[in-house]
Amino acid sequence: MGTSSQQRTGGIRTGARPTAPLRPSRRLITTVAVVVLLIAGIALANRGGASSGTPEAAVDPMSVEIPHSSEGAQSAAAKMAAVLGSEKMFDPIRRGDIIQRIVVPEQRLAVQKAVDADYTTAFNAKLGLDENGKPPAGATFVSRSMPAGVTVRHYDSREATIDVWCAGLLGLTGKGAPKELPVTTSWFTQTLTVRWTDEGWRLAEFTQQDGPEPGAGEYGQAPQL
Repeated sequence: MGTSSQQRTGGIRTGARPTAPLRPSRRLITTVAVVVLLIAGIALANRGGASSGTPEAAVDPMSVEIPHSSEGAQSAAAKMAAVLGSEKMFDPIRRGDIIQRIVVPEQRLAVQKAVDADYTTAFNAKLGLDENGKPPAGATFVSRSMPAGVTVRHYDSREATIDVWCAGLLGLTGKGAPKELPVTTSWFTQTLTVRWTDEGWRLAEFTQQDGPEPGAGEYGQAPQL
């Protein structure tokens, strides 16, 4: 979600940031492309949060069949990263539904406890939301995680660990939005371990850390595109 430097976790595994090289020309292209994504995300939110795709896909990010391959695992991880950073996570009922849909059965309870410990009523209040994740009248709540690149840490036919580098939007917009809670941007990396099950790729563990930001630090910190 990229809201602070605090690491949010649905598992135990953590690790160092990826070290794949990123050439200057690619970095510039990435920055421009994600700025376009951020502008599009704000515009989308101001239209009331409408989304493309089928209604089924909007409810279940894993509803479209994803292949049993490295590319499939990367696609699944990116979809999971996006939904884990969405507005739905601030609503206890919708959050529970997401966990049931994307997490491996044996880890659902542990992941549910971990995310519930993060998404508290007090945390919602800091963002101007009620206990069910609803914004004030006349305002639209924006929470977007937009994958910009992935790095495969490990892959085999049973399990994969993948870094998903994301641009994030978080805040309130619209005529009724408090000026002190504007939509802000952030960069963060989710590390997701996905496991192949009878239902396809499902989430086993995840952690999140801030950064890296485009153009900041030494080359070699950002995930590959």
